[in-house]
Amino acid sequence: KDTLIADFGGSAIGRVAPVDSGFWWIILLRSYTKCTRDHTLSELPEVQRGMRLILNLCLSDGFDTFPTLLCADGCSMIDRRMGIYGYPIEIQALFFFAMRCARQMLKPEHGGKELIERIDRRITALSFHIQNYYWLDFTQLNNIYRYRTEEYSHTAVNKFNVIPESIPDWVFDFMPLRGGYLIGNVSPARMDFRWFLVGNCIAILSCLATPAQATAIMDLVEERWEDLIGEMPLKITYPALEGHQWRIVTGCDPKNTRWSYHNGGSWPVLLWLLTAACIKTGRPQIAKRAIELMEQRLSKDGWPEYYDGKTGRYIGKQARKYQTWSIASYLVSKIMIENPSNLLMISLEEDKRIAKPRLTRSVSWTC
Repeated sequence: KDTLIADFGGSAIGRVAPVDSGFWWIILLRSYTKCTRDHTLSELPEVQRGMRLILNLCLSDGFDTFPTLLCADGCSMIDRRMGIYGYPIEIQALFFFAMRCARQMLKPEHGGKELIERIDRRITALSFHIQNYYWLDFTQLNNIYRYRTEEYSHTAVNKFNVIPESIPDWVFDFMPLRGGYLIGNVSPARMDFRWFLVGNCIAILSCLATPAQATAIMDLVEERWEDLIGEMPLKITYPALEGHQWRIVTGCDPKNTRWSYHNGGSWPVLLWLLTAACIKTGRPQIAKRAIELMEQRLSKDGWPEYYDGKTGRYIGKQARKYQTWSIASYLVSKIMIENPSNLLMISLEEDKRIAKPRLTRSVSWTC
């Protein structure tokens, strides 16, 4: 007799726990409901219970003072050791997206009403936290560069006691005068200044990023096209870890050498996220340019999983070919460009009900 045995990372390489998978399940459930207008599936008792279980786990009390979700390394699409432990932007954006999607589908019965109230409080706190503490543009970079340290109380400007000398040299050259992005991670005395595409695009689609921030993210993509898009869309993260930093952070991972795989590799599967974000911000020409670039090679190369090199010129050294997600990403991108109304299936509108919290000592934590 054939049976299915659920695996929550216990059999995975490195035994990594996939925090993102539950969020994607909720997000795709909402997309299915939006597309079909059939609420039968989302209203099933077992599906309602599934949403409650996932979100109750995420909203449970713990040893934390932030509204962001604390995670181990390898918790997302980047499922190998890459220094994303803590509060990675991809997980925070998906968490926010999933809460807003669940908010539309949860019924008040069986504890749903209390859960909805907790979701509302967490959404408010999380959006404030990300929009204020993860955002980086030229002005904010200059502010951090001039930070004082060892500040006490709620009046502190440098709330996380970030040491200005810890700002990597590359970010000063990378940051244009026009544009900005949500950085990879923020925690006590630590800011990960790397660019992560998934987190930034999901932040746009879920309205975690403000309209001004969403526009600035698209500005950055245009300004740093050669770095973030290159010859094959799209860089999963930028820049790559190299040398001593690569050895320490990845544990000398031979699969994540510089500009390969999750360490600055280029992934065709990410095209649909960029396309959706471009349409939402009124910049479809950026997506069209990326699609045209991909069309020059992707089919001829056999639809590989990822590309290597600083500009994504080479097929990945361990890339599998004829990958469903590479093909699907291209098709979804083409469909969205041809009919932008399809964006409504995978995007949320700004929620005017999300209140801006008062600036108090506990501003980032109200749940």
